[in-house]
Amino acid sequence: MKKKMLVLIFSAAIAVLLFAVRGIYAQSLKLDVKEHVFKNGLKLLMLEKHDVPIVCVRINYKVGSVDEEPGITGVSHLFEHMMFKGTKIFGTRNYDAEQPLLDREDELVIQISAERNKETPDTEKIELFTEELEEVREQLRNLVVKDELFALYLRHGASGLNAATGSDGTYYFCDIPANKLELWAFIESDRMKNLVLREFYSECDVVMEERRLRTENSPFGLLMEQLHAVAFIAHPYRWPTIGWRSDIQNITKAEVQEYFKKYYAPNNAVIVMVGDFDPDKAVKLIQKYFGDIPHQSSPPNVKTVEPEQNGERRAEVEFESNPYMAIAYHIPEIGHPDLYALNVLSSLLSDGRTSRLYKSLIEEKRIAVMAHAFCEISKYPDLFVFIAAPRAPHTTEDVETGIYREIETLKTTPPSDWELQKIKNQIEADFIRSLDSASGLANEIGQFEVLSDWRYINTFMDKLAQVTADDVVRVARKYLTRKNRTVVSIVKKYGQRSEDVQKNNVPEKTIVVD
Repeated sequence: MKKKMLVLIFSAAIAVLLFAVRGIYAQSLKLDVKEHVFKNGLKLLMLEKHDVPIVCVRINYKVGSVDEEPGITGVSHLFEHMMFKGTKIFGTRNYDAEQPLLDREDELVIQISAERNKETPDTEKIELFTEELEEVREQLRNLVVKDELFALYLRHGASGLNAATGSDGTYYFCDIPANKLELWAFIESDRMKNLVLREFYSECDVVMEERRLRTENSPFGLLMEQLHAVAFIAHPYRWPTIGWRSDIQNITKAEVQEYFKKYYAPNNAVIVMVGDFDPDKAVKLIQKYFGDIPHQSSPPNVKTVEPEQNGERRAEVEFESNPYMAIAYHIPEIGHPDLYALNVLSSLLSDGRTSRLYKSLIEEKRIAVMAHAFCEISKYPDLFVFIAAPRAPHTTEDVETGIYREIETLKTTPPSDWELQKIKNQIEADFIRSLDSASGLANEIGQFEVLSDWRYINTFMDKLAQVTADDVVRVARKYLTRKNRTVVSIVKKYGQRSEDVQKNNVPEKTIVVD
């Protein structure tokens, strides 16, 4: 009896502490971001942080794979590579000598392709073109200064040089000493003005190799690619950020240049600065280097709306690996009030060793070695995803059934107040940690500005605090339904079905990927 009383007292004390910590965080998180929009449409977001003499700067473009179309899928990611190839003054020993060679390279590539596509190709002509192409490329290699942008940044103390491409945006990162901010502005404005697509064809081969590594030879990459391809039948979230193989192989430089002109303009870009700088001087600096870059026509918004799903979809992928499976449910876009409850729901199910999926599938039933759930928070309606791997000799069907049991339990049994507050505090702690550094702040401000509005950060914890146990049950019932779900499994042999899945009337129609 005493032991039980001590446990109750301890639990109550922890609950009080968690509520108190939450209150401290919520009151302190109000970012004072200053905004400035230039005449050409370029937006600058500034947050001062003077603890160290560093400025974390980001240039984010509001363009990602969602803005592509069949035939040029992967072009946004390809640009992530091309933006580091230099400009008319960076990356070349002599641009005046290089430019005619680049033009001739394009002409030869087009001529070889046209000749090969004829009914009766002239092999001698193809051979002559190919020989000349090799000569031109050898001359180009002698003019290229490899990785000059990286080397220049590193010599001046920059770090964190990187880039990333997502479905909704493209992000370029740099952390620079405060006294080198003007160097950054000079380099980045030149990349926006004078980008040169040098080494274009060899870089397409690099992207193809990346696709083979991360998707075609990766069970998890293949699983996620197929999940989106099956879950979406109309919306461009259905194709992968890295692009389809045939598009990467056949995209032309002319198509890429047109895409750059349309989307990589100042009116479609956001610069984020977080660190040790003076905002007034920063505005003048950006005006000096970026102000003369012309505004382009506003790029088109995605018009396609994914139709409501009215029945379960299933697919199997044949691949020589351990089995994996994924389940996806359609959910709304960023800004929708249900996303906060869905965020809590995903954490309740899979965050940490006390989560429901871990305790049930991994610890108690021992049928899985991994089970995780997450919300894809995006500019347009996206997915709530489960991924799991069975523990031998159990199957993906066993794990799938276990996940559905946990979902159905949650639909009828709301989380306790203590469990709900614990999850909220975990989410808040993770959120606060992501904003713990100047670099993290710059990343989050930039990402949310691309998706919606950076002010999402200032309202997130207040909105999260309003989520109730009934809200969690409601969104589970609303979105995690059979007709709204897509299931994809990695299997070694096609055609195998467990008795459990057959009894559940799982459709036999599948998609097989070689």
